[in-house]
Amino acid sequence: MTNEKSYVTIESTDSVPAVAPTEEVKELSGATNKITALYCRLSQEDERLGESLSIENQKSILLAYAKERHFPNPTFFVDDGYSGVSYDRPGFQAMLKEIEAGRVAVCLSKDLSRLGRNSALTGLYTNFTFPQNGVRYIAINDNFDTSDPNSVNYDFAGIRNWFNEFFARDTSRKIRAVQKAKGERGLPLTTNVPYGYVKDPDDPKHWIIDPEAAAVVKRVFDLCMEGRGPSQIANQLKADKVLTPTAYKTQQGRNVPNPEPENPYEWHSSCVVKILERREYTGCTVNFKTHTNSIWDKKQRETPIEKQAVFPGTHEAIVEMDVFEKVQEIRQQRHRMTRTGRSSMFSGLVYCADCGAKMQYGSSNNGDPRQDFFDCSIHRNKTSKCKTHFIRVAVLERMVLKHIQAVTEYILRYESHFRAVMERRLRLESDEKLKASRKQLSRDEKRIAELKRLFMKVYEDNASGRLNDERYELLSQSYEAEQKQLEAEVITLQNEIEVQEQQNENIEMFIQKAHKYTGIETLDAYALHELVSAIYVDAPDKSSGKRQQHIHIKYDGLGFIPLDELMKEETA
Repeated sequence: MTNEKSYVTIESTDSVPAVAPTEEVKELSGATNKITALYCRLSQEDERLGESLSIENQKSILLAYAKERHFPNPTFFVDDGYSGVSYDRPGFQAMLKEIEAGRVAVCLSKDLSRLGRNSALTGLYTNFTFPQNGVRYIAINDNFDTSDPNSVNYDFAGIRNWFNEFFARDTSRKIRAVQKAKGERGLPLTTNVPYGYVKDPDDPKHWIIDPEAAAVVKRVFDLCMEGRGPSQIANQLKADKVLTPTAYKTQQGRNVPNPEPENPYEWHSSCVVKILERREYTGCTVNFKTHTNSIWDKKQRETPIEKQAVFPGTHEAIVEMDVFEKVQEIRQQRHRMTRTGRSSMFSGLVYCADCGAKMQYGSSNNGDPRQDFFDCSIHRNKTSKCKTHFIRVAVLERMVLKHIQAVTEYILRYESHFRAVMERRLRLESDEKLKASRKQLSRDEKRIAELKRLFMKVYEDNASGRLNDERYELLSQSYEAEQKQLEAEVITLQNEIEVQEQQNENIEMFIQKAHKYTGIETLDAYALHELVSAIYVDAPDKSSGKRQQHIHIKYDGLGFIPLDELMKEETA
């Protein structure tokens, strides 16, 4: 009766590995139940170096070596497509679990670099983890064997590990340099084309619109413009049986990084947020959105927007830029719900004209929607600090609609005059703001340069002993904090200057919107958010015996429109 052992292959794939004995390994079976771990690894970078590093080549070498020396129960642990800089690999972790459970007698790899390219961790495993668990480790091509600690090759293992790490660092630098060059030329770095686009069959580096998915993307932005939050949008898409991006791409036969969901219509708010935040939908290529700190730390971190590379007009837009920017503003606003679960399209847009605080949305105890209102949040919390600015939502809606109707009608009849007056008005306002902003920007930049000189001086004083460490730490932290604050202010000022210099473009964009809404009879959330950026409510005036109240509308891109003055000029 023969005592046959199994020949097992454990690979880092999603499929179930086949377990089957082969004739050539039956003779390797011994009297022990422990296994011989045959570890193979191949990264994408290694694959380019040729067939000698292929998984099949490694398996052949390891199996032949185990057969020649009669090592028992050979079992393959394979990581195909994994970098050696990290040990968080499925195949390696499976092998480590067997080692720590005491089920491994010998571990083989083609060379030390197959085990890993992190010199510190590789040394930790070969010098401590393997010996502590009674495992003999052999790197065949490097003649490294933990059973012979007095050999020259054992002594040189540390140097080999350092060179293996250096190779990984050098390869990483070259890949980063190539990616940086591609990214700076405006070529898209992402391998996963955003939902709503597909690769151009004639040019894989160019994206073209996928009509079916693009319609969903546009709908997501439209729903947000109507005042829906990410969770509400996700629930609506789910109710309408719209395929999720992953399910849709899978159905189209495209590769996706995520597994196919059990419910193909299970939209989540996080998915909606990702769509709403993707600037690529405006026709831009956006590179360097994330970064890693080192080759050892693979965690993707968000890159600040000012450090990202944005290339406009690289492909056809699904969403207009002004709609995208307006959606970002809407998402910064809090839409407060009443006890009844209702919210208002005006939430986040209404401010007290006296104290400037946001006005809170509320409803009456009887739950009648006609009684919904806005009131100054400062007054509601402390009546002595601000007067009441209470206004019914229905009244506010009528007043805003009436003003929008008047503005759009005026532009339709007197477009040239409107353009001339607003250009003159905005030029006067922007000239003053530009002058002040540029002065402040110049002061900030001079102070930043001065802080850099001061930091160098205290560093030199500390190094020479003229300044003690405690004082140096205090000063350097103070300078660094001030510099960071000024650098943030500089970015804000630069953005403000850029916006102020684009006032004429804002006028033309607003005129186009006004023509779109000429003859508007009812006010919806989309129109409100597209035209209006803020509404300021005065306190009610009862001096005449009747309650009178005024509002001031700040229009998107233009600010306050002097409609009364414009009408007087036309009737004069």
